[in-house]
Amino acid sequence: MPTFTPDALRRIGQDFFTALGCRPEDARIVADHLVQSNLYGHDSHGILRMYEYARAVREGRVDPQGTPRVVREHACTAVLEAQDGFGQVAAAYAARFAIDKARTYGIASVTLRNTSHVGRAGEFPTMAAQAGMIGIMYVNTGRKGFQVAPFGGIDGRLGTNPLAFAAPRRDAPPIVVDMTTCTVAEGKISVATNRGTPVPAGWIIDGAGNPSTDPHVYWDEPRGAILPLGGPLGHKGYALSLMMELCAGGLSGQGMSSGDLSYPGNGVLFSVYDIAHFTDLESYYDEVEALVAHVKSSRTEPGVDEVLLPGEPEFRTERERAQTGIPVDDTTWERICESARGMGLDPSAWQHA
Repeated sequence: MPTFTPDALRRIGQDFFTALGCRPEDARIVADHLVQSNLYGHDSHGILRMYEYARAVREGRVDPQGTPRVVREHACTAVLEAQDGFGQVAAAYAARFAIDKARTYGIASVTLRNTSHVGRAGEFPTMAAQAGMIGIMYVNTGRKGFQVAPFGGIDGRLGTNPLAFAAPRRDAPPIVVDMTTCTVAEGKISVATNRGTPVPAGWIIDGAGNPSTDPHVYWDEPRGAILPLGGPLGHKGYALSLMMELCAGGLSGQGMSSGDLSYPGNGVLFSVYDIAHFTDLESYYDEVEALVAHVKSSRTEPGVDEVLLPGEPEFRTERERAQTGIPVDDTTWERICESARGMGLDPSAWQHA
């Protein structure tokens, strides 16, 4: 299993996406996003996606030159069209657009449609938190709806439909919530498949509805499905997933799950709240730090050293991997190299990047 420094992987990613047809700045945005996901420990949304994105470009599902544009705009709202471009590029544009509006009006909601996979959703509300604002992002998978079983069902009828949120702290990294409304992101099943490891019990069912820890049953026909978040209380994850459909798919115009696999892409609703328009910023920070102290003062259960905030595990993993490097499983690396050779790149040069 090779290990790379973050800078080496960023250079590899930029070479890869430039060769794929992206403008240099767009190649940098996509590569940086994927490597940052690896740094946070979310390998499911990291460079594993490189060969998947290359296949999407080859099949005409993604336009590497696609440029986001505004199709409808009012004071606090806008509808953006990604023109089948890379999701990370379009979502970053949408986040900046909403942040600028919220700075003027206090609140802004922007939708995004016809974009490819936006990647790790938590990246974009974090942009709002870094600007001293609260950000929240709803995402669906358009009209596809084949990955996640509804509560009580055994057939995939919904997307993984992530929900992401970020809020700033005074002198600490933001609080970041980034979660699917099902038990697990599909990419984590890809990671287990590539590594040849089982998945935890309770993640997936096979095509007959039987619980399984074999990741292959999710991909094999008849297709398995991911379970909604919540286990025996999965009706809650199922309900949240429908919220993502209605808000992200409905308001963006991307559409909602209906089994139409010919209409790919994410629908996005991104909302930003400028705290200073609602309350005194310093008082807000005082309340946040009091909340953090109160939550962390809880006694811990056996085997747990401390209570962590949402986002803290990722920030700690980032510090560790920045020092020790990012491991890449052999299957993922081989597929990236194979895809790169198909574009005329020489992956052997990357070993020493």
